[in-house]
Amino acid sequence: MSMSEIADRYHRLSDAFAAKLAHIPAARWNTPSPCEGWTTRDVVSHIVDVHGLFFGLVGRTLERTISVDDDPIGAMREVQAAMQADLDDPVRAHAEFDGFFGRSTFEAAVDRFVGFDLVVHGWDLARSAGLDETISPVEIARVRRDAESFGDALHQSGVCGPAIAVGADADDQTKLLALLGRRA
Repeated sequence: MSMSEIADRYHRLSDAFAAKLAHIPAARWNTPSPCEGWTTRDVVSHIVDVHGLFFGLVGRTLERTISVDDDPIGAMREVQAAMQADLDDPVRAHAEFDGFFGRSTFEAAVDRFVGFDLVVHGWDLARSAGLDETISPVEIARVRRDAESFGDALHQSGVCGPAIAVGADADDQTKLLALLGRRA
């Protein structure tokens, strides 16, 4: 996969996530999300924090000046701009590190994990804020492949809840969400 494909996918997914933030009604920021114990705002905080985690894997620091508590949209846009800049820089994008799943590059890890989170937590935001919950078929297939590749790590504490049984006639989005411990 070329760097531009990963950078382009991140751009598309992070823009879609940020667009959801712009449509969250003020009264819904403290609404419980499908992530047990998390509010809508907590989901955004998690996504913003995850960006910093991935910079840390390659010895870089994500300088943040905007708090999710003060400006969740601004905080997301701030980390999004920093991530996009590093994905667009070939040297930074190809920085290597040893992670939980072996040797990887910054761009590959962002694509696999941050991309996963943007889609899944984008659905969580939509559910808790009363927005359109549709996940594109392309992303359903990609996230399902990634989820299956995580093996038992997918259902460790703090990742995804236990899979939920659904009927064989369930649509692909419902099956994916059930795999991730979410009820459609």
